[in-house]
Amino acid sequence: QVQLVESGGGSVQAGGSLRLACTVSTMYSIMYQCMGWFRQAPGKEREGVAHLNSNGGTTYADSVKGRFSISRDNAKMILYLQMNGLNADDTAIYYCAARRSCTGDYIHWGQGTQVTVSD
Repeated sequence: QVQLVESGGGSVQAGGSLRLACTVSTMYSIMYQCMGWFRQAPGKEREGVAHLNSNGGTTYADSVKGRFSISRDNAKMILYLQMNGLNADDTAIYYCAARRSCTGDYIHWGQGTQVTVSD
């Protein structure tokens, strides 16, 4: 059983920052080293925001490059998303997800946390 719980969402003014956290609860942490953050804005499809692979490599959506940073605290089993320079287009529900293979599909998802950016 894998449980992902996001936290850290909220409301912020444009230009502000937030740090999202995703706490991972599983007996098999070694199996879920490949994780990512996704978001879904109202009326839009879910999109991948940032991905972290097992060797620490990261990839980002073009829309967040240079502003967002994904990281992981392996000891605490927490995945983070540091978001700086937020703008209204970043308003969405943010989800963390985990997969067993860094080339496979994401199979475990959190419940999401709302991020709202006002101008």
